[in-house]
Formats: sequence, structure tokens, C-alpha cells
Amino acid sequence: MLQRARSPSAPKPASSHTPEPRPERRLRADDLLAIGALAARTGVSVATLRFYEEKGLVAPVRSAGGRRLYRRADIRRISFVLIAQSAGLELAEIAATLARLPEGRTPTAADWSAIAGGLRRRLDARIAALQATRARLDGCIGCGCLSLKACALYNAEDRAARRGQGPRWALGDDPAE
Repeated sequence: MLQRARSPSAPKPASSHTPEPRPERRLRADDLLAIGALAARTGVSVATLRFYEEKGLVAPVRSAGGRRLYRRADIRRISFVLIAQSAGLELAEIAATLARLPEGRTPTAADWSAIAGGLRRRLDARIAALQATRARLDGCIGCGCLSLKACALYNAEDRAARRGQGPRWALGDDPAE
């Protein structure tokens, strides 16, 4: 017997059985995650995870079928990458830092503490450079000349050009010299 097609706006018939929601299983330290699961857990695309692998930021193991499988500790590694990138660190710096962490196990608080000192020094230097740039810009905002070449206060007679290309004072050259 043929059934008539239901119109798209017609309500669906009530189901006699509603499936029970499955409880979400918590990850254990030794669980391996497929690339899609790690992407979903970290909010990073699968393509980005492959890129991070190429750059040495994560190192998945391979299943017998060649699928990428990630350790649970890689959730923290990816999180660290995202935080470090948002702080302005370059991927090469991040990879060098992560290379100091142990492979094959979740890093401990002591492991993270060991790498924090070097990162803190780099971030402090970056903050100092940004604050110096902000202070220099504050002095130029009201000038209106809109030209570092013609600026009588900041770069009279284009002194910076004698030092080389680029924003010489912002790169650390001392305008007083």
C-alpha cells in the first residue's frame, strides 16, 4: 500500500519511544582523541590542527589505518598555543617552548613552571616595547603633520633616515644620539 507524502508543514507523528540521552563519558588521561574530537574540544579547525602538526606544535600518534590520534594532553598544548598567539608570540617561539615539555604524558605543574620563566621575560620585554611605543605616539597625536619625515619634534630633518630603513625609533634606535 502506498503512503501519501506528508506536507512539509504537517506535524511529525508522535514517537512512541523517546531515546534516553547518553551520559557524556569523561576523558581519561590515557584516552586518544580523533582529530575531529580534538578540534571540537579546542575550537580549532581540523585544518589548523594539521598545520600545527606540520609546525611541530603537536605530534599525534597514528592508528594502524593511518588516522591521527591525539593524546588528552594535546588539549592543553593547543590551549597554550592559542593563549600564546593571543599574547603576540610567533609560532616558532611557541614551538620552541613546547619542545621543552615532556612527550607522551600530561605536563605537570612543575613542567609548565619551568617554561613560564622564559615566556614571562619575553612577554615583559614585549610589554615594555609596546608601552614605549604608546608613549611616543601620545606625543605625536596632537601634532597633525602626519609625517614622521617632516615631524619637527620627533624626527627633525629626517634624522631617522640616516640610521636605515623602517621606523628606526620604534625599532629601538635612540633619537637623542
